[in-house]
Amino acid sequence: MKQHTFLGHSTLQINRMGLGCMGMSEFYGSFDENESIKTLHKALDLGVNFFDTADMYGWGANERLLGKAFKGRWDDVVLATKFAVMRGPNGEFLGLNGSPEYIQQACEQSLRNLGVEAIDLYYMHRQDPKVDIEETVGAMADLVRQGKVKHLGLSEVSPEILRRAHHVHPISALQTEYSLWSREPEEALLDTCQELGITFVAYSPLGRGFLTGAIKSRDDLEKGDFRLNNPRFTEEAMEQNLKFVAVVDQIAQSKGITKAQVALAWILGRNDSITAIPGTRKIHRLEENLGALKVDLTADDLATMEAHLPSTTVGNRY
Repeated sequence: MKQHTFLGHSTLQINRMGLGCMGMSEFYGSFDENESIKTLHKALDLGVNFFDTADMYGWGANERLLGKAFKGRWDDVVLATKFAVMRGPNGEFLGLNGSPEYIQQACEQSLRNLGVEAIDLYYMHRQDPKVDIEETVGAMADLVRQGKVKHLGLSEVSPEILRRAHHVHPISALQTEYSLWSREPEEALLDTCQELGITFVAYSPLGRGFLTGAIKSRDDLEKGDFRLNNPRFTEEAMEQNLKFVAVVDQIAQSKGITKAQVALAWILGRNDSITAIPGTRKIHRLEENLGALKVDLTADDLATMEAHLPSTTVGNRY
C-alpha cells in the first residue's frame, strides 16, 4: 500500500496515516499531557509527519500542546490547524465566524499558540452561513500572501462549495468524516477531490472508536465524554451498529489483524490520495493504527464486507 501522498497543489509529502490530536485536550474523557507528548514524539520517531489540530480543541490548549511537543522539531512536521468555531473564555461555544477580520485574528492567535511563523495547512473548520465562501477563502488567501499560511483547506463542505472555493484560491485539502459507518463522501465529494487534485482527509476513520470494538456499551465511556451525547452512541443505536463491528471482526480474524487495522485499510484502499487521521493518545494504539499501512484487503475481503455491512447507520453523525 502506498504510504505517502502529496498534499494537493503542493510539493509537501504527507503520510497517508496522520495523527488527529483533538482527544489530547478535550472531548474523549480524561487525558494526560505527558502521555500525549510521548505519543507525539513516538509518532515523529515512527516517521509520521502529518498532524491535525484546531484552535477550538481545548480552546487553544491543543495548539499549545503541539507547540510544546514539537519545539525544535518543526522541520519534521506538516501541521494542519483550523479556524471558524468560536469558543468563550470558559470553553463555551459561541457559533461560527468566517469574516475576514476574525480569520486574521484567529490565524495570528494560532501562530502564537503553536510558536511558529507559518501554518502548513489552514482549514476553515465549518462554513459560517452568514459569509459567502468566496469572501472567507479570499481572506484565507490573504494569509498566504502575508506568509502566515502555506496552503488552504476546507472541512465539511459540499462539492459545490468546494468548487467555488477552489476557483478563488487553490484548495489543497478537504477534510470530512469518512468511515465504514459514514460513507456520505462517496456520493460526490471523493470524485470532486480527485477531479480537482485536492487531498481528501478522512477524520474519525474508526467511527470515533466504535469500529475497533472497544466500545460495546455506554458504560465503556468516561463521564464527560462527548460521545455520550452523540446519537450513534445511545444504547439502542449501539446495539444495532454493532453489526458493523461484526463484519470488521470477521475480516480481522481471517487475516490475523485487528479490527482497527481492517477499518483503516479499507479507507486507504479507496484511492491512493486519501489520507486518514485517526486520533489517539496512546503509543500502542498509534503503533496499531500504523500497522494498517501494511494491510492489503483482497477483492474477496472487500466483496464480503460490502455484502454484509448494514445499508444504514443508526443515529446521525452529530
